[in-house]
Amino acid sequence: MSSHKDLQKLTAGGLLISLGIIYGDIGTSPLYVFKAIVGSNKISETLVLGGISLIVWTLTLQTTLKYVVITLRADNKGEGGIFSLFSLVRRKAKWLIVPAVVGGCALLADGIITPPITISSAIEGLETYYPQLPTVEIVIAIIAVLFIIQQFGTSLVGKAFGPIMFLWFTMMGVLGISYVVQMPSILKALNPYYAYQLLASDYNAFIILGAVFLCTTGAEALYSDLGHCGRKNIQISWIYVKACLILNYLGQAVWLLQRNGQLVDLNEKNPFYQIMPEWFLIFGIGIATIAAIIASQALISGSFTLIAEAVRLNLWPKVRIQYPSEQKGQLYVPSINWILCIGCIGVVLLFKHSSNMEAAYGLSITVAMLMTTILVSKFLQRKKAPVYLIGAFLTVYMLIEGTFLLGNLVKFIHGGWFTLSIGLMLFIVMWTWHTARKIKNRYVKFIEIDDYFNIIKEMSEDESVPKYASQLIYLTSANFNSEVESKIIYSILQKQPKRADVYWLVHVDVVDEPYKSEYEVDFLIPGKLIRVDFKLGFRVEQQINLLFRRVVEDLVKNGEVDITSRYQSLNKHKIVGDFRFVVIEKVLSRSHNLSFFERVIMFIYSYLRKISLSEERNFGLDLSFVTIEKVPLMLTSPESVKLERVMPS
Repeated sequence: MSSHKDLQKLTAGGLLISLGIIYGDIGTSPLYVFKAIVGSNKISETLVLGGISLIVWTLTLQTTLKYVVITLRADNKGEGGIFSLFSLVRRKAKWLIVPAVVGGCALLADGIITPPITISSAIEGLETYYPQLPTVEIVIAIIAVLFIIQQFGTSLVGKAFGPIMFLWFTMMGVLGISYVVQMPSILKALNPYYAYQLLASDYNAFIILGAVFLCTTGAEALYSDLGHCGRKNIQISWIYVKACLILNYLGQAVWLLQRNGQLVDLNEKNPFYQIMPEWFLIFGIGIATIAAIIASQALISGSFTLIAEAVRLNLWPKVRIQYPSEQKGQLYVPSINWILCIGCIGVVLLFKHSSNMEAAYGLSITVAMLMTTILVSKFLQRKKAPVYLIGAFLTVYMLIEGTFLLGNLVKFIHGGWFTLSIGLMLFIVMWTWHTARKIKNRYVKFIEIDDYFNIIKEMSEDESVPKYASQLIYLTSANFNSEVESKIIYSILQKQPKRADVYWLVHVDVVDEPYKSEYEVDFLIPGKLIRVDFKLGFRVEQQINLLFRRVVEDLVKNGEVDITSRYQSLNKHKIVGDFRFVVIEKVLSRSHNLSFFERVIMFIYSYLRKISLSEERNFGLDLSFVTIEKVPLMLTSPESVKLERVMPS
């Protein structure tokens, strides 16, 4: 934990890491923002000065004030992100699950559009040199390689991210200054009046806002990576990043104003590359390509973290999660990796050019930002912030983000439908998994365990019953020590009576703190029935096999349990008895008592179960020591079945 606390301190290393993994998305936006703002319009002073003004004030109000100043304070033991935020406030109201799931799905959908647009924007700069260059094929090749290397871990490459991104931001700042000195009057665009003038002009305000929004798309990722860098490192490094971004946008604006009144095809003459000296262009394109890959890598890693959290919060089907390196937070989710890979390649094939992708970009991330606003307002309420401040925060940001949402909805038919469709599919999966679990839990019957203490004790000592295992372990979902599922008692006493020297009940409780890892032991029947409660954070790997073994070792060391085999021939040699896990798989036997909506949910859930990991694999149990028992969850009691007996004639 000390290293985790060290991240919260302001250090040179922390600042460099922040530059490397947090600002990839927002840092590569100058590649395409002005292209999107100007579009096919003739260059005018109103359009350029208004565009700069909107960019500066969007970065100030949206990125700096909302995220860097306010939202970064909503840290869950140093961790950020929409599910960390949800874990902080979920006890405030049950309905908060909705903005959390919607926001999470929107962020994942964003992960399918960001790599194609950033890498395409960078590679298309080469068309200045080579007009016939097959950019689509090159972009697909880069994306494919990027996703293939994920399985090997990216910790070694990650160490180079900081210096490269520092070079990237410095390059953008210097290029911007080289043009600002040519027209210092461009600084007047910092006045918000020019933003108002543009929105009130003949230009379509909503299309302009949809384009301007692209400058702040990486703000949500900034909050998600809080745990990797710490609040102070992010807040200080953002000062440098924002300055370099604004200088570059100002430089591009000068280049555009030098062509005032002209109709310029910005797809062929991207202002980002046009402000580079000709001799530097090839180096600039190279650095831009590497920065785009880094931006994509950060977003892919963020998607893995998001899914791992969703799995542990029971918002996503159980999937395989690997840890390719010892680096904290470094994980790899194969299923999500290949879904993202196919999605990204599909985007490139569908839209082909970055200018076409701009229409699909921004809509889903606006939705995510709106959801974060709702959750942050609840966090401020939890922190007992003054009501007028919470009201002001909600009003201002619902208005800003609501306006941006309307601006992005204009793009719906031009490509926005794509990310919304992806987000909707992800939402169906998350909501189905969450709701199905609630439906199943409705039909799980809990009974008082102390009613069975004497029977369990007697059966454990009844040698006429064949011994099933020395140590028999059941996973239980009962939250209280006094309760147990009726199906566990049925399994022990009736479904092939299972005699054991010691019975264990293991319960896993996912808590709101990200890295909590504690356990409690309750000796229900001393030496016969023991319950172990694990309290694990939503970012802790649930390797129950290893965790349980550690608990048993601690108890043996303290002399609290004896796991030596009771068989005489083995006991005299102090040989440890065998351990066996029994996992009870609850199957819904009938569904006519469910509503139409619930039947649809359970129908989709049945298919999701087939492609998800089983309980025993999810908990990391050794399959050679696991028994799976399928038990039906009865939705109708036998009393409700009408049946008349007749005597034989």
